[in-house]
Amino acid sequence: MEKKKVVLAFSGGLDTSFCAMYLSQELGYEVYTALANTGGFDDEELKRVEARAYKLGATKHVSLDITQEYYEKSIKYMIFGNVLRNGTYPISVSSERIFQALAIINYAKEVGADFVAHGSTGAGNDQVRFDLTFDVLAPEIGIITPTRDMTLTREYEINYLKEHGYEADFTKMEYSINKGLWGTSIGGKETLKSEKTLPEAAYPSQLEAKGEESLKLSFVDGEISAVNGKKYTNKVTAIQDIERIASRYAIGRDMHIGDTIIGIKGRVGFEAAAPLVIINAHKMLEKHTLSKWQQYWKDQLGTWYGMFLHEAQYLEPVMRDIEAFLQNSQRNVTGTVEVQLRPYGYTLVGVDSPFDLMKTDFGEYGEINKAWTPDDAKGFTKITAIPTKIFYAVQKKNGK
Repeated sequence: MEKKKVVLAFSGGLDTSFCAMYLSQELGYEVYTALANTGGFDDEELKRVEARAYKLGATKHVSLDITQEYYEKSIKYMIFGNVLRNGTYPISVSSERIFQALAIINYAKEVGADFVAHGSTGAGNDQVRFDLTFDVLAPEIGIITPTRDMTLTREYEINYLKEHGYEADFTKMEYSINKGLWGTSIGGKETLKSEKTLPEAAYPSQLEAKGEESLKLSFVDGEISAVNGKKYTNKVTAIQDIERIASRYAIGRDMHIGDTIIGIKGRVGFEAAAPLVIINAHKMLEKHTLSKWQQYWKDQLGTWYGMFLHEAQYLEPVMRDIEAFLQNSQRNVTGTVEVQLRPYGYTLVGVDSPFDLMKTDFGEYGEINKAWTPDDAKGFTKITAIPTKIFYAVQKKNGK
């Protein structure tokens, strides 16, 4: 009898390593492992993961590099929308998981899999992100989740692997690290409580630089075009270079506290030097180049876009509508922003843009007016005051 085929979303960590062996040994499936790389793995790491997959009994292993797609279909719009969940978190892992799920289910359809599997637990958001994406795009393919369904402990998984001939090299880690192009999340004992924060040693990037350094980011139509004068056609490379420069100053660290998809509150630490510097520089450039109402409605739609992305609703059609708005809003978001980097922080110095709305002949704020007379200002103020004057006049008339 021909074995049924399952594609396992495989990172090489303990949970997915257990799943690879369990699906093969206990359920008798032909296991295809697939790593969807969103910028968190270098070549050496990819080789180690591949070797592990085959050692665990995988029939075939593939590395799917989706970093460029991740930028074009997600990060670009998160920059356009200045997306920071709860004003803090650049939706790093949240957005990655959606594109990993998309890549995995497309690969499963390509190889004619009967099932698709992942190693998410039942206590987090990722189970929803994977399941929902799989179910929408391929309802005919079954979903298997051993770690969640069996409510497994770390010790059980390690012992199982040892008993089946795989001498596990998984040590008890104080912190779980998820690294990608758009930031790194850090979970550990302090994130499980409300009153503590992560210690210095928990962050993968440590402070290396001293003093201050000027970083100039250039944008064309809202997208990064140059860093310190060096032009980029590949935006992924630009982000990586900005991360390399800014992370030396231990910039972009914070703790995100928010509502999970499954309804409970959650905390996670993160470091995201490039995302935070890019988003805040981009936002400053927009303040100079967009109208008041463009900025207002971008804030509203950017918040919704980030929320839907975080909550696994990337495939909802309204997301394409919001993306169209965000793209259109970037027509004049062109110019260079200077950022002054220093240990643990940075300052947005200023912008230089041909579309700078401050550089006009209409006036200089607080200094001189060139497009209206003093009498114009008096009349404008008097008319603007009328609705409020009416309100207070009525209140006084009625003794209030």
